[in-house]
Amino acid sequence: STLTSPAPPGLPDRFRMFRSCEWEVLERSLNILQASDFYWGPLSVGEAHAKLQREPVGTYLVRDSSQGNCLFSLSVRMPTGPVSLRISFQEGYFRLKNWFSDCVVRLLELVVAGTRNNPLHFDEMGGTPLV
Repeated sequence: STLTSPAPPGLPDRFRMFRSCEWEVLERSLNILQASDFYWGPLSVGEAHAKLQREPVGTYLVRDSSQGNCLFSLSVRMPTGPVSLRISFQEGYFRLKNWFSDCVVRLLELVVAGTRNNPLHFDEMGGTPLV
């Protein structure tokens, strides 16, 4: 596939260069995310954690990642407090631990369903499982 230089209309300028097939995946996923009520866009980690601190355990939001090599972050209210996990994007797929999908919303659906029976463990969560 060919590389595209500027982001197609509707995508934030901060996104790095992708192959054209990746742009299609990214644009479709971003449109679905923007229609959801849990996508907050360019929210800082501090702002995300402050919002989640007042919410019940298990509440989550998706925001733009402040990390240059990552597009989105999942911020979750855990028993010990809010944590943020990076959602990577590689070869046309969004990834979180062992789950992957060509749509961020579908990825989250897979994670929510999968962690009901098999909790995730991330170093960032200090050993607390994500359910």
